[in-house]
Amino acid sequence: MRIRHSAKEDIDRIMEIYAWSRRFMADHGNPNQWGPTNWPPRPLIEKDIEEGCSYVCLDESDNIIGTFYYIFGRDIEPTYREIEDGKWIDDSPYGVVHRIAGDGSVKGIGSFCINWAYDRSLHLRIDTHGDNIVMQNLLKKLGFVHCGTIYVEEDHYPRLAFEKC
Repeated sequence: MRIRHSAKEDIDRIMEIYAWSRRFMADHGNPNQWGPTNWPPRPLIEKDIEEGCSYVCLDESDNIIGTFYYIFGRDIEPTYREIEDGKWIDDSPYGVVHRIAGDGSVKGIGSFCINWAYDRSLHLRIDTHGDNIVMQNLLKKLGFVHCGTIYVEEDHYPRLAFEKC
């Protein structure tokens, strides 16, 4: 597998992967994270691509099998400024992964993408819905520590905040 920046011509495939991921999450006890709002919306992904923060994961034949958002900097995620029931481990610049999804065709897409982002930052923060047990288990397996709870603008569900540094 390999990672590259997403291109405008990738948008239809990216949206197919998000549709597959919404079904997967619903089938695995997490119907509320992306399902009710049909998250993420196409205009947001188009904006991510334009800003150079959208990435795709490719298989050995260069087929797009996963996608995610990644950015690095100091205090770059506004929803991470306030954390409840805990605190962040490190206040240095960090990378953020959002909207990570795979199409289920290859085992380990999520691990590959998260490790790719971590290798670029050596300090990564990520959050997930409380019902997303699959992602929580993956993050723990990859050495992330649960730091507390944050809230996002998209809905009223709290998110579990994780960090690795």
